[in-house]
Amino acid sequence: MKRCCMRMLAKQRWRTRIALAVSSFALWVVLAVPLLAQEIPDRCLTCHAQFDARLGEPAQKFPNDIHAQRGLTCAACHGGDATTDNLRQAKSPAKGFRGVPKRIEIPPLCARCHSDASFMRAYNPSLRTDQLAQYWTSGHGQQLRRGDTRVAVCSDCHGVHDIRPATSPLSAVHPLKIPETCAQCHSSTEHMKGYDLPTDQFATYRASLHFQALAAGNLAAPSCATCHGNHGAAPPGVASVERVCGTCHLFQEQLFDRSPHKPVFDAMQMASCVTCHSNHRIDPTSDAMVGTGEKSLCLNCHVEGDAGFTTASQMHDALTRLDQQLAQVDEVLDHATRAGMQISEARIVQANAKEKLIKARVQVHAFAPGEVDTIIREGLQLANQAHQAGQQALDELAFRRKGLALSLLAIAFVVLSLWLVLRELERRQAAKANRF
Repeated sequence: MKRCCMRMLAKQRWRTRIALAVSSFALWVVLAVPLLAQEIPDRCLTCHAQFDARLGEPAQKFPNDIHAQRGLTCAACHGGDATTDNLRQAKSPAKGFRGVPKRIEIPPLCARCHSDASFMRAYNPSLRTDQLAQYWTSGHGQQLRRGDTRVAVCSDCHGVHDIRPATSPLSAVHPLKIPETCAQCHSSTEHMKGYDLPTDQFATYRASLHFQALAAGNLAAPSCATCHGNHGAAPPGVASVERVCGTCHLFQEQLFDRSPHKPVFDAMQMASCVTCHSNHRIDPTSDAMVGTGEKSLCLNCHVEGDAGFTTASQMHDALTRLDQQLAQVDEVLDHATRAGMQISEARIVQANAKEKLIKARVQVHAFAPGEVDTIIREGLQLANQAHQAGQQALDELAFRRKGLALSLLAIAFVVLSLWLVLRELERRQAAKANRF
């Protein structure tokens, strides 16, 4: 029995040793192999680091490049052998060395990896792999295929040796940087010669409401790529501008589609949204844009006496009524708030009334004054309720103040009376003491 137990213990020890050995080897594979992979030298950088200016710049920039951080070497794009110090072997055509690619070769070169879904899955599974297909549909790609090498290719927008993820603020295609990146070409009168395109888009965009929102840190605000696309960038045609704007302004698009302006604009091949709001320079909207005043856009097409002039006047008057009523509500409720009155329910009603005004301003795009007026009446009813609630709070405040004043007078009267009584008692006691 004792020998049997000893044998079992010996077997158990060997099993434990074998398990430890296997675990140690597996741990070495997990830890050591990546370290060995990282230690594979990129001799291209070692050599180029000895140069200045153009030849030395890649060695300075590439360590920060997303491709370097993912373990790729110079050979991934330029070919050759990045592991040898022998210059002839490093630049051997047999090793696939291609040197600096021509501009027309850059999109297919980048696509060798970025269009391969199985390859990209190992690095960034969420990255789209149809960029090259999209690029060939763009104005840039079509011009490149015709032999025009001045148009933008991948490296013009993303950079060359210091490519960063699009989410990085240092990336040239980060949302905050996209306008400046596009402007490098599109704002250059020299570069844009022969394209019959304006070069003031960046300047006008910087004056727009969209840019103000983007500059304030709202990365969802429209930039060049939002409207024109990125890899499939192409200026939207007249017929598609409405659809481009409608990707964000969906309700306005739907309302305009059933408006009397829609068939007229289509027949005249007029750009719907752009006609009133412009394209790159989008100014803040106001009720004055609808109506018959100096800032009215309706007067660009309509004259006094026609149906459009009357419609614009009716909608403007309705919007003005509710806006003025809400201004009075704001004044009353703000007064009540400063006085410390409880008006939370009135504030909710006020917010609902303001939502009606916003909805009415959107409804203007249908150019149906009856529909706008219906919403305005609902808003006026809510505004009146909020105004009454605020006025009741102020009336209650006045009543409390009057009651407080009367209470203070009563207290003062009682105090004075007590003081007089005490004085009288003290006088009598003093007189009584004098008699004795």
